[in-house]
Amino acid sequence: MKKSLIALALAGMFAVPAFAEEVAAEAAPAPEVKPFTANVSLVSDYIFRGISQSQHKPAIQGGFDYVHDSGLYVGTWASNVSWVSATNNKLDNSMEWDFYGGYKGTFADDFSYDAGILQYYYPGTVNAGYADVNSTEVYAAIGWKFITLKYNYTVSSHLFGWTNSTNTLNTRGSGYIDLTANYDLGEGWGVVGHVGHQDIKNYSSASYTDWKAGVTKDVGFGVVGLTYTGTNAKYDANLAQTNYNWGNPGVGKDVGKDVVTLSFSKTF
Repeated sequence: MKKSLIALALAGMFAVPAFAEEVAAEAAPAPEVKPFTANVSLVSDYIFRGISQSQHKPAIQGGFDYVHDSGLYVGTWASNVSWVSATNNKLDNSMEWDFYGGYKGTFADDFSYDAGILQYYYPGTVNAGYADVNSTEVYAAIGWKFITLKYNYTVSSHLFGWTNSTNTLNTRGSGYIDLTANYDLGEGWGVVGHVGHQDIKNYSSASYTDWKAGVTKDVGFGVVGLTYTGTNAKYDANLAQTNYNWGNPGVGKDVGKDVVTLSFSKTF
Protein backbone atom coordinates (compact mmCIF):
# COMPACT_ATOMS: atom_id res chain seq x y z
CA MET A 1 0.00 0.00 0.00
CA LYS A 2 2.52 2.58 -0.52
CA LYS A 3 4.50 3.67 -2.20
CA SER A 4 7.57 5.25 -3.32
CA LEU A 5 8.42 5.41 -7.00
CA ILE A 6 11.75 7.15 -7.34
CA ALA A 7 11.94 9.69 -4.56
CA LEU A 8 12.01 7.51 -1.47
CA ALA A 9 15.39 8.79 -0.46
CA LEU A 10 14.00 12.30 -0.21
CA ALA A 11 10.56 11.42 1.05
CA GLY A 12 11.76 9.09 3.82
CA MET A 13 8.83 7.61 5.68
CA PHE A 14 6.48 9.69 3.62
CA ALA A 15 7.11 7.70 0.49
CA VAL A 16 4.20 5.30 0.55
CA PRO A 17 2.91 2.32 -1.92
CA ALA A 18 2.47 4.40 -4.91
CA PHE A 19 3.07 6.45 -3.77
CA ALA A 20 3.54 8.77 -1.62
CA GLU A 21 4.86 12.12 -1.56
CA GLU A 22 7.91 13.22 -3.48
CA VAL A 23 10.18 16.02 -2.33
CA ALA A 24 11.40 18.17 -5.21
CA ALA A 25 15.14 18.73 -5.06
CA GLU A 26 16.22 22.28 -5.83
CA ALA A 27 19.65 21.71 -7.35
CA ALA A 28 21.49 23.33 -10.20
CA PRO A 29 22.34 21.74 -12.49
CA ALA A 30 19.66 19.06 -12.16
CA PRO A 31 21.09 15.67 -11.16
CA GLU A 32 21.22 12.90 -13.71
CA VAL A 33 18.16 10.65 -13.47
CA LYS A 34 19.02 6.98 -13.12
CA PRO A 35 16.80 4.60 -15.10
CA PHE A 36 17.08 1.91 -12.40
CA THR A 37 16.83 2.65 -8.67
CA ALA A 38 16.40 0.57 -5.53
CA ASN A 39 15.19 1.64 -2.11
CA VAL A 40 15.07 0.24 1.41
CA SER A 41 13.43 1.58 4.58
CA LEU A 42 13.10 0.76 8.25
CA VAL A 43 9.99 2.21 9.92
CA SER A 44 8.73 2.10 13.48
CA ASP A 45 5.17 1.62 12.18
CA TYR A 46 3.93 1.00 8.63
CA ILE A 47 1.26 3.66 8.15
CA PHE A 48 -0.74 3.70 4.92
CA ARG A 49 -3.49 6.28 4.43
CA GLY A 50 -3.36 6.88 8.17
CA ILE A 51 -3.95 3.22 9.08
CA SER A 52 -1.30 0.95 10.61
CA GLN A 53 -0.60 -2.05 8.40
CA SER A 54 1.73 -3.64 10.96
CA GLN A 55 -0.44 -3.46 14.09
CA HIS A 56 1.80 -0.61 15.34
CA LYS A 57 4.96 -2.70 15.06
CA PRO A 58 8.14 -1.99 13.04
CA ALA A 59 8.47 -2.91 9.37
CA ILE A 60 11.23 -3.35 6.82
CA GLN A 61 10.43 -2.26 3.28
CA GLY A 62 12.06 -2.02 -0.10
CA GLY A 63 11.57 -1.91 -3.83
CA PHE A 64 12.89 -1.38 -7.34
CA ASP A 65 11.92 1.13 -10.03
CA TYR A 66 12.63 1.62 -13.71
CA VAL A 67 11.92 4.94 -15.44
CA HIS A 68 12.26 5.44 -19.20
CA ASP A 69 13.21 8.77 -20.75
CA SER A 70 9.73 8.93 -22.27
CA GLY A 71 8.13 9.09 -18.81
CA LEU A 72 6.97 5.47 -18.68
CA TYR A 73 7.81 3.66 -15.45
CA VAL A 74 7.32 0.33 -13.70
CA GLY A 75 8.19 -0.79 -10.20
CA THR A 76 7.66 -3.15 -7.33
CA TRP A 77 7.69 -2.65 -3.58
CA ALA A 78 7.21 -4.91 -0.54
CA SER A 79 6.78 -4.71 3.23
CA ASN A 80 5.95 -6.97 6.13
CA VAL A 81 2.36 -6.56 7.36
CA SER A 82 0.20 -8.14 10.04
CA TRP A 83 -3.31 -6.79 9.42
CA VAL A 84 -4.22 -9.55 6.94
CA SER A 85 -3.71 -12.32 9.50
CA ALA A 86 -5.16 -10.16 12.32
CA THR A 87 -8.45 -9.91 10.42
CA ASN A 88 -8.37 -13.70 9.75
CA ASN A 89 -8.46 -13.13 5.99
CA LYS A 90 -5.27 -15.09 5.31
CA LEU A 91 -3.71 -16.64 8.39
CA ASP A 92 -0.57 -17.58 6.44
CA ASN A 93 0.14 -14.02 5.27
CA SER A 94 2.82 -11.65 6.59
CA MET A 95 3.70 -9.68 3.46
CA GLU A 96 2.42 -7.02 1.09
CA TRP A 97 3.89 -7.01 -2.41
CA ASP A 98 2.95 -4.22 -4.80
CA PHE A 99 3.36 -3.87 -8.57
CA TYR A 100 2.76 -0.66 -10.46
CA GLY A 101 3.33 1.11 -13.73
CA GLY A 102 2.37 4.34 -15.41
CA TYR A 103 3.38 7.47 -17.21
CA LYS A 104 4.49 10.80 -15.78
CA GLY A 105 5.68 14.11 -17.17
CA THR A 106 5.60 17.90 -16.92
CA PHE A 107 3.83 20.73 -18.72
CA ALA A 108 3.72 24.51 -18.68
CA ASP A 109 5.75 26.02 -15.85
CA ASP A 110 6.05 24.02 -12.63
CA PHE A 111 3.20 21.60 -13.44
CA SER A 112 3.43 17.79 -13.49
CA TYR A 113 1.13 14.83 -14.08
CA ASP A 114 1.14 11.11 -13.31
CA ALA A 115 -1.25 8.28 -14.19
CA GLY A 116 -0.99 4.54 -13.74
CA ILE A 117 -2.20 1.28 -12.23
CA LEU A 118 -1.28 -0.35 -8.92
CA GLN A 119 -1.74 -3.95 -7.75
CA TYR A 120 -1.64 -4.76 -4.03
CA TYR A 121 -0.80 -8.44 -3.57
CA TYR A 122 -0.90 -10.34 -0.27
CA PRO A 123 0.39 -13.93 -0.64
CA GLY A 124 -1.55 -16.66 1.11
CA THR A 125 -4.80 -18.62 1.12
CA VAL A 126 -8.10 -16.80 1.63
CA ASN A 127 -10.13 -18.28 4.49
CA ALA A 128 -13.65 -19.45 3.68
CA GLY A 129 -16.25 -16.70 3.93
CA TYR A 130 -13.81 -13.85 3.32
CA ALA A 131 -13.27 -11.63 0.29
CA ASP A 132 -9.72 -11.61 -1.05
CA VAL A 133 -7.73 -8.59 0.13
CA ASN A 134 -5.71 -8.43 -3.11
CA SER A 135 -6.75 -5.15 -4.73
CA THR A 136 -6.20 -3.12 -7.90
CA GLU A 137 -6.39 0.66 -8.26
CA VAL A 138 -5.88 3.10 -11.10
CA TYR A 139 -4.65 6.56 -10.21
CA ALA A 140 -4.11 10.03 -11.63
CA ALA A 141 -2.30 13.01 -10.14
CA ILE A 142 -1.54 16.60 -11.01
CA GLY A 143 1.14 18.64 -9.30
CA TRP A 144 2.20 22.26 -9.04
CA LYS A 145 5.65 22.91 -7.63
CA PHE A 146 5.59 21.18 -4.22
CA ILE A 147 1.81 20.47 -4.08
CA THR A 148 0.19 17.32 -5.51
CA LEU A 149 -3.46 16.29 -5.82
CA LYS A 150 -4.00 12.60 -6.49
CA TYR A 151 -6.97 10.23 -6.81
CA ASN A 152 -6.95 6.42 -6.59
CA TYR A 153 -9.95 4.44 -7.88
CA THR A 154 -10.62 0.77 -7.10
CA VAL A 155 -11.22 -1.44 -10.14
CA SER A 156 -11.05 -4.84 -8.40
CA SER A 157 -14.26 -6.30 -6.94
CA HIS A 158 -13.17 -5.42 -3.41
CA LEU A 159 -10.79 -2.92 -1.81
CA PHE A 160 -8.60 -4.66 0.78
CA GLY A 161 -11.30 -7.25 1.42
CA TRP A 162 -14.02 -4.87 2.62
CA THR A 163 -17.38 -6.66 2.42
CA ASN A 164 -20.27 -7.65 4.67
CA SER A 165 -20.69 -10.73 6.88
CA THR A 166 -22.16 -12.77 4.02
CA ASN A 167 -19.45 -11.71 1.54
CA THR A 168 -22.04 -10.31 -0.85
CA LEU A 169 -21.06 -6.61 -0.69
CA ASN A 170 -18.98 -5.29 -3.57
CA THR A 171 -16.66 -2.34 -2.89
CA ARG A 172 -15.47 -1.68 -6.46
CA GLY A 173 -15.54 2.06 -7.06
CA SER A 174 -13.98 2.97 -3.72
CA GLY A 175 -11.73 6.00 -3.96
CA TYR A 176 -8.97 7.82 -2.13
CA ILE A 177 -8.27 11.51 -2.66
CA ASP A 178 -4.94 12.85 -1.45
CA LEU A 179 -3.65 16.42 -1.19
CA THR A 180 0.03 16.55 -0.25
CA ALA A 181 2.60 19.32 0.04
CA ASN A 182 6.33 18.54 0.20
CA TYR A 183 8.70 21.44 0.65
CA ASP A 184 12.48 21.41 0.46
CA LEU A 185 13.92 23.68 3.16
CA GLY A 186 17.47 23.29 1.91
CA GLU A 187 20.55 21.79 3.56
CA GLY A 188 18.92 18.36 3.54
CA TRP A 189 15.76 19.35 5.42
CA GLY A 190 12.24 18.80 4.13
CA VAL A 191 8.70 19.09 5.50
CA VAL A 192 5.47 17.41 4.46
CA GLY A 193 1.78 18.09 5.07
CA HIS A 194 -1.07 15.87 3.90
CA VAL A 195 -4.82 15.37 4.14
CA GLY A 196 -6.73 12.52 2.48
CA HIS A 197 -10.12 10.85 2.46
CA GLN A 198 -10.80 7.15 1.91
CA ASP A 199 -14.28 6.35 0.64
CA ILE A 200 -15.32 2.68 0.88
CA LYS A 201 -18.06 2.15 -1.69
CA ASN A 202 -21.28 0.73 -0.19
CA TYR A 203 -19.64 0.69 3.28
CA SER A 204 -19.84 4.25 4.61
CA SER A 205 -19.01 3.31 8.20
CA ALA A 206 -15.52 2.27 7.04
CA SER A 207 -14.87 5.57 5.23
CA TYR A 208 -12.61 8.05 7.00
CA THR A 209 -10.32 11.08 6.70
CA ASP A 210 -6.61 11.06 7.54
CA TRP A 211 -3.93 13.73 7.99
CA LYS A 212 -0.18 13.90 8.35
CA ALA A 213 2.65 16.31 9.17
CA GLY A 214 6.33 15.55 9.29
CA VAL A 215 9.95 16.40 8.68
CA THR A 216 12.86 14.66 6.91
CA LYS A 217 16.60 15.10 7.11
CA ASP A 218 19.18 13.84 4.63
CA VAL A 219 22.09 12.68 6.80
CA GLY A 220 24.32 11.72 3.89
CA PHE A 221 24.10 7.95 4.11
CA GLY A 222 20.28 7.99 4.12
CA VAL A 223 17.21 9.99 5.08
CA VAL A 224 15.69 10.11 8.56
CA GLY A 225 11.98 10.94 8.85
CA LEU A 226 9.67 11.80 11.75
CA THR A 227 5.95 12.05 11.10
CA TYR A 228 2.67 12.46 12.95
CA THR A 229 -0.45 10.84 11.48
CA GLY A 230 -4.07 10.73 12.59
CA THR A 231 -7.53 9.71 11.38
CA ASN A 232 -11.18 9.82 12.34
CA ALA A 233 -11.52 6.09 11.56
CA LYS A 234 -14.08 4.45 13.83
CA TYR A 235 -12.88 2.14 16.59
CA ASP A 236 -14.64 0.20 19.38
CA ALA A 237 -12.42 -1.49 21.97
CA ASN A 238 -15.21 -3.94 22.85
CA LEU A 239 -15.54 -5.37 19.35
CA ALA A 240 -13.28 -7.58 17.24
CA GLN A 241 -12.48 -6.80 13.63
CA THR A 242 -15.03 -4.02 13.36
CA ASN A 243 -13.81 -1.46 10.86
CA TYR A 244 -10.47 -0.39 12.37
CA ASN A 245 -10.26 -2.62 15.43
CA TRP A 246 -8.28 -5.59 14.11
CA GLY A 247 -7.67 -8.60 16.36
CA ASN A 248 -9.38 -10.62 19.08
CA PRO A 249 -11.76 -8.93 21.56
CA GLY A 250 -9.90 -7.08 24.31
CA VAL A 251 -6.57 -7.14 22.46
CA GLY A 252 -7.54 -5.71 19.09
CA LYS A 253 -5.42 -2.82 17.88
CA ASP A 254 -6.82 0.65 17.22
CA VAL A 255 -5.03 0.91 13.87
CA GLY A 256 -6.40 4.36 13.04
CA LYS A 257 -5.25 6.19 16.17
CA ASP A 258 -2.84 9.12 16.17
CA VAL A 259 0.75 7.90 15.83
CA VAL A 260 4.25 9.35 15.70
CA THR A 261 6.59 7.25 13.54
CA LEU A 262 10.31 7.26 12.90
CA SER A 263 11.93 6.05 9.68
CA PHE A 264 15.26 5.60 7.96
CA SER A 265 15.45 5.16 4.18
CA LYS A 266 18.08 4.91 1.50
CA THR A 267 18.04 4.77 -2.29
CA PHE A 268 20.67 3.23 -4.55
